[in-house]
Amino acid sequence: MFEAVDTLVAEHAELEVRMSDPAVHSDQGLAKKLGQRYAELTAIVKTYREFQQVTDDLEAARELAAEDESFAAEIETLEPRLHELSERLQRLLVPRDPADSKDVIMEIKGGEGGEESALFAGDLLRMYSRYAEHRGWKTEILDATESALGGYKSVTMAVKAKGTPEPGEAPHALLKFEGGVHRVQRVPVTESQGRIHTSAAGVLVLAEAEDIDIEIHDSDLRIDVYRSSGPGGQSVNTTDSAVRITHLPTGVVASCQNEKSQLQNKEQAMRILRARLLEAAQAAADAEASDARKSQIRTVDRSERIRTYNFPENRISDHRTGFKAYNLDQVMDGALEDVIKSLVDAELSDRLAAVESGE
Repeated sequence: MFEAVDTLVAEHAELEVRMSDPAVHSDQGLAKKLGQRYAELTAIVKTYREFQQVTDDLEAARELAAEDESFAAEIETLEPRLHELSERLQRLLVPRDPADSKDVIMEIKGGEGGEESALFAGDLLRMYSRYAEHRGWKTEILDATESALGGYKSVTMAVKAKGTPEPGEAPHALLKFEGGVHRVQRVPVTESQGRIHTSAAGVLVLAEAEDIDIEIHDSDLRIDVYRSSGPGGQSVNTTDSAVRITHLPTGVVASCQNEKSQLQNKEQAMRILRARLLEAAQAAADAEASDARKSQIRTVDRSERIRTYNFPENRISDHRTGFKAYNLDQVMDGALEDVIKSLVDAELSDRLAAVESGE
């Protein structure tokens, strides 16, 4: 696998030259695309150069240790460091999901369980918002339908990184594993007998598409306006400001009623529509990606769960990796790092195994 590094080092040098050209930065889409690739290659080049330096240092230390035993301690320090760098380089060289460098749009929907499910959807929204805050990401509510008790029947949130993240550190690379059914076990606020109930909420994670990813023609769109429903402030549900956009060739629909202005709702609905069309295009073009998306929510049924949140035991369990921890209170406050790491590690192991087997 390391044989490919020299080619990547050359590509990194070429990108450095291109990005110094002011003409490149006049095209924001191109500049962002090149910047993301440059950041990805920078991590590889930096690790590879350190790997080479430690390899040389270790070789020199072994030669000197034959004449001076004091160099044995240096060998003991350099050998684990070389092993660490070798593993990191291997991981960086494993082919990644092309969407991993993107921001995301998350859709959270209440499922079975009525008001309790809607309240849990609200809890998940807060959990992801807090996790994004911990990582320095920006969040934005694009659309929301609240329930009577303050939960969410449905809520759509955009999560955006600041600047150009390192490989594997962008929102999609970490949050894509959250797609699926999340099951909760706890005593609902509506339960007078103190009995534990089980309900579920569904999460769908979409890579946020840019104009350069998906070409949408105005003639392919049907735009309907209607009056917003549910709780709202002044003007929200008294004017025809809500917008529903239908992409006629595919039948994909996106709507937004969260903003007061029809124009703002249209812009937000277009963001959601682009993400859904990108998801559909990727699924159609890539069978492997389509298989991976089977883990994402199709129906919010308690049996199709990816994770269980057990409040009485303060336990969180991920049913794909077997991860289990008893810090649910911290997880619900955004401490998702450990559970997501277990999923990232599992994916990288699978990808590395596929590379080594030649698949």
